[in-house]
Amino acid sequence: MSLQEILEFRRSVRYFDEAKELDTDKVRRCIELATLAPNSSNMQLWEFYHITDPEMMKKISHACLDQKATKTAKQIVVFVTRRDLHRKRSRAILEFEKGNIARYSPPERQEKRWKDRLMYYNRLMPFIYSRFFWILGLFRKILATSISLFRPMVTTISESDMRVVVHKTCGLAAQTFMLAMAEIGYDTCPLEGFDSRRVKRLLKLPCSAEINMIIPCGIRKGTLGIWGERFRVPFEEVYKKV
Repeated sequence: MSLQEILEFRRSVRYFDEAKELDTDKVRRCIELATLAPNSSNMQLWEFYHITDPEMMKKISHACLDQKATKTAKQIVVFVTRRDLHRKRSRAILEFEKGNIARYSPPERQEKRWKDRLMYYNRLMPFIYSRFFWILGLFRKILATSISLFRPMVTTISESDMRVVVHKTCGLAAQTFMLAMAEIGYDTCPLEGFDSRRVKRLLKLPCSAEINMIIPCGIRKGTLGIWGERFRVPFEEVYKKV
């Protein structure tokens, strides 16, 4: 399908055909494609839990208020944010960048680029993502706001701001996953109605992890599960040319 066809095909399907199975490997490949989604500073502070076990499916569905989308789904993918992994991800990026710079940067620019990467991922990212009872976030906010009085400066760097960043990033991955699923004729339904505390307990997630989105997967049963035609606010109402 073309991109337009994929976008037109994708709907939030709330009732799946229970007689039609999904190829687990194909769903796994769509999750893999989701990792290609753009994300802030390439930190990839996410994890994807691919639920295929029938008993776990029932438990996850119950935590999702036993909605039809989860009760009839063949598989479920849980998108999780992991701000707490920022140091691990930074180290992985730096390890990769050693070879990346050596292979693709002109010799005369390699040293500077490596110093820039070290400054960014060894110092700036830990500074931006570190948390300590909101105190570090408040300090960053005050510092950035003070600098912004004299020159343009990113000021949305409190702990709550960074929480928004990782959720936006994870949301991009979830959308990429849904489009990849649509391309192979599989259906999805992004859910935000769930008991995150119960889901975290089921998946044995640490306190610092957060559930971004739960996406039940299956194949639509005719027009069941799709609430008629798709409504969108008139484009002229949301499009602003400056």
